[in-house]
Amino acid sequence: MEIHWSILFALEAVGTVAFASSGAMTAIDKNLDLLGVIVLGVTTAVGGGMIRDIIIGKVPPSLFVNPIYVLMALVTVLLLFAVIRFHSYLMSGFYRQTYDKIMNLFDAVGLGAFTVVGIDTAVSAGFGDYRFLAVFLGVITGVGGGILRDIMADQTPYVLCKHVYACASIAGALLYIALMDLIPADAAMVICSAVVVLIRLLAAKYRWNLPRATGKHDKGDDET
Repeated sequence: MEIHWSILFALEAVGTVAFASSGAMTAIDKNLDLLGVIVLGVTTAVGGGMIRDIIIGKVPPSLFVNPIYVLMALVTVLLLFAVIRFHSYLMSGFYRQTYDKIMNLFDAVGLGAFTVVGIDTAVSAGFGDYRFLAVFLGVITGVGGGILRDIMADQTPYVLCKHVYACASIAGALLYIALMDLIPADAAMVICSAVVVLIRLLAAKYRWNLPRATGKHDKGDDET
């Protein structure tokens, strides 16, 4: 059990840092002030978990009871804000391209981590027999914060239009459900997280997208 919770904490920590950075950078790109950067960064990091907890009736949500991840997200956001504030040249050229590549990897890891953590939370709360609910909670934990970020930033949610983002989470969640009764939970979490990361990175690299009704941009666009 101790090993299980250690893996959970490590996965959530990586996801928190990745998603907080994603939210903060979106706010910086939108030229929001410090409060706006903090709100978007923290919301992106813990918003999915908050939605998950509300759905299963876990109130107050974990982020208020155990704010370690909120603090982790806050520190990440403040560090990123300070770096950009005093080194604005990092926002363009080679530095920004390098940052985007690194964060794309971290974001994929965070998506995989939060997906399996969401399902594990559902199982721990006694909802393991409700497979559809467990999958939904895993996916919403993975993508919910990003949806809230994009809504607050007044842009179309990334998960609805870019590189099978949510589909990677769905695939990992379904695989976790299939494996949870066959192998130890820790092994299932690691395998399914890896699958989400792999699908996400391949989708970003090769610009995989789901088909659209108009047939336009089916092969991807310029953003990763």
